[in-house]
Amino acid sequence: MIGVTINLLALALIGLTCSACQTCRSTASAGADTDATRSPANVSEWFGVIGTGQSLAVGQFGKPARATTQPYHNLQLWTGDAEWPLDAADPSFKLVPLSEPIGRLSRRYPSAYPTNIAGETPHSAMANQISRLHQQSFGKDYVGVHGEFGENGQCLRFLVKNAAPRGVNGRAYAATLMETRAITRLAKARGKTYAVAALVVTHGECDAENADYGSQLHQLWSDYDADISAITGQTRKLLMIVSQQNSINDAAASTLAQWKLGVEHPADVVCSGPKYQYPYHAADSVHLETTGYELLGEKYGQVYFERVVMGRPWLPLQPTRVERSGALVTVHFHVPVPPLVWDPALQLPHQDSAEWKQGRGFEVRSSRGRETIQSVVIAGDTVQLTLANPSAKDLHVGYALTGAKTAMSSPFAGTYRWGLLRDSDPFRGQTTRQPQPNYALAFELPVP
Repeated sequence: MIGVTINLLALALIGLTCSACQTCRSTASAGADTDATRSPANVSEWFGVIGTGQSLAVGQFGKPARATTQPYHNLQLWTGDAEWPLDAADPSFKLVPLSEPIGRLSRRYPSAYPTNIAGETPHSAMANQISRLHQQSFGKDYVGVHGEFGENGQCLRFLVKNAAPRGVNGRAYAATLMETRAITRLAKARGKTYAVAALVVTHGECDAENADYGSQLHQLWSDYDADISAITGQTRKLLMIVSQQNSINDAAASTLAQWKLGVEHPADVVCSGPKYQYPYHAADSVHLETTGYELLGEKYGQVYFERVVMGRPWLPLQPTRVERSGALVTVHFHVPVPPLVWDPALQLPHQDSAEWKQGRGFEVRSSRGRETIQSVVIAGDTVQLTLANPSAKDLHVGYALTGAKTAMSSPFAGTYRWGLLRDSDPFRGQTTRQPQPNYALAFELPVP
């Protein structure tokens, strides 16, 4: 099934590759297309972004927030000291400048809205990135209204519509609709139009073994799309932006589903990329450091700007097809900004595996076990793997799916699963000022 899906993606990309390359180049250079009619600011004045997920959505406990001021005009709903259940008509609710921590801090585990935030989330970095790109491209403001509804440590079943509650958990969906109603009311009172543009999902660790994760995640998008449009009256569909989890379980079902979902439903969902390239909390190699949350938010912002604001067909660095000739396996990629390169800073992966230590993150298996990779080279938009005495059949090629015995430690504390393949996008984030090329998604494909 996935082989067929990837082949269809390859056909679709025939007409997208050049425009996608230009897409990222123009983003990085502050936006060459200045036709103001392209901006959805002509459709709505305030744009909602709702976030959900688990701990990587709500921030890291014990890490002080840095984005404590709002440099543009982005907003968030403030609910004061109100306790759950909340009423969207509460006259004490107000819109305030977006800063971190977004919403109210939790001091316990588990927690749920309205006191579900643990530290700095990706939202301020995301919103500020969008505002800056919009200002550079169109010379005008862009107001995002962000809310975060994730519940730390909770699986998807607690984030979906009609979730069965367990203690405080299971409020995320209902809280999102409550806040959407409140913001719609406050926007109208100010004479502003309001529409929710995107759903950002930072999740997957809890569902690492959930074989139905992809279909359940798409159902979440579908439910939100219907219920939010009924509140705001918008006709434009939501875009779900999801990032891969690269922390829990080898060949995790959720990691693969987060990639495949964007392939199977490209109009509804886009995967922003992996998270293995970001700095992790050294104590667990699961949660990010504050800079990691900011980098993730900047990448979300770049993808949002391309897909929502500019309406361009941005896609991540992902495989399109695989072919084999004897011992040579060639993986073709969609490359947002050529050329493909090996990242020179990240530590070499799989150095504890004699079979894969030359693979730079690539993995090859067959029914007899790990196949030995002799070399990997970049050739245009492909990576060519030369194998030593490969199995005659049932080969599978993967990337960044299997954990090393020790986590990455250079140039920072990292995850156990990573690779070195990236593109040459010159984009630098508004908040961190760090370069943000696109790194290859974790994947696995059968070799024909």
